[in-house]
Amino acid sequence: MELFNLKETSQRVNFAEALQKGLGNNQGLFFPAEIPKFDDIDALLDMDLVTRSSTILKRVIGDELSEQDIQNIVSKAFTFPAPLAKVDDNTYCLELFHGPTLAFKDFGGRFMAQCLAKIAGDRPITILTATSGDTGAAVAHAFYGLANIQVVILYPKGKISLLQEKLFATLGGNIRTVAINGDFDQCQALVKASFDDQQLRDDIHLNSANSINISRLLAQVCYYFEAFAQVPAEKRDNVVISIPSGNFGNLTAGMLATTMGLPVKHFVAATNSNDTVPRYLKTGEWDPNATVATMSNAMDVSQPNNWPRIEALFEYGYLDKAILTGQGVDEEYTQLAMKQLAQIGYISEPHAAVAYKALCSQIEEGQTGIFLGTAHPAKFKESVENVLGQPISLPQPLADCAGKEILSSELDADFSQLKAYLYKELK
Repeated sequence: MELFNLKETSQRVNFAEALQKGLGNNQGLFFPAEIPKFDDIDALLDMDLVTRSSTILKRVIGDELSEQDIQNIVSKAFTFPAPLAKVDDNTYCLELFHGPTLAFKDFGGRFMAQCLAKIAGDRPITILTATSGDTGAAVAHAFYGLANIQVVILYPKGKISLLQEKLFATLGGNIRTVAINGDFDQCQALVKASFDDQQLRDDIHLNSANSINISRLLAQVCYYFEAFAQVPAEKRDNVVISIPSGNFGNLTAGMLATTMGLPVKHFVAATNSNDTVPRYLKTGEWDPNATVATMSNAMDVSQPNNWPRIEALFEYGYLDKAILTGQGVDEEYTQLAMKQLAQIGYISEPHAAVAYKALCSQIEEGQTGIFLGTAHPAKFKESVENVLGQPISLPQPLADCAGKEILSSELDADFSQLKAYLYKELK
């Protein structure tokens, strides 16, 4: 598999290099030089999740990993289902929260961890990543206890739910967590600054596990095919997918799946009040506002880092821009959507509710709608209970960590502080 740097197209890497570098020169994102297209989609959809995903990923990655290696990696990573839950006659929720940390990022985090463990071997690696909520837990649990791999997770102090925080900030061992006095965009900026410091990068063997890492995106491609495999065959030619979007890795993966031949009719980029992309799609002007805190906190991102990859899909002629529209959903409508879903018997959390509300505003008669359920409602227990006025029980993974002590350090959003911390802890 060959990839190139979107900011410096002369930089070319293979999958293993992209996996271990994370970012290219000048903070550029790696993008596939060639995206394969599958001709017999129905045959793929007839396979089970692991077999289909192994087939797709082998074709994309190529000869760098053997068929057996990829089968083993996928079998260890995708140990849980992604059911398509029927909400009404024409609307479904793709539930991506049945993994160990109850969030969609378990797919990408676990696949990346298994790939790194295979490719890196005995070489030391430091994973540095920022999270606006669910990435932290998925990465922490995916890498927890793996030999020769240290993990440092930055997150905005006080801006994620307590249960989200406890899922990853209570592990210890090879997992270090840092609460940053700032917002997610500042956490992400600290990660980027670390990668720009070549000496630091070399000294502690830096790698990133954010959705900017191509391995995460390739894993996420697979569950879009899994969604279609569960859609009745007669409905597959007119499907609209609404994706709750923060850093836009999830949408990028869906659009890559479509480039590979999955017949998605239309995508809706659903955001909360941090609506840079919906406004851009309507006006053509990229005008990020200051990030505001919302109840759908994993989407509190004003400058999504994956957006250049979506632009590349358009610019290189893989997809027509008409396939994508955007919709911002404010707090009032988020709560209304949660209540509407509850009234028809489906309990949802704020992120999926944003996607549902955006879907309702964009879908046309005769189309089948899918919105992504990216986290278990219990991860947002307090806000869900406050909105719906009914108790939410804790699933076992959350119950197990609820009483544990948070082990995080605290730093300002200052690169010199972070750099000193990294050298102290890891060098």
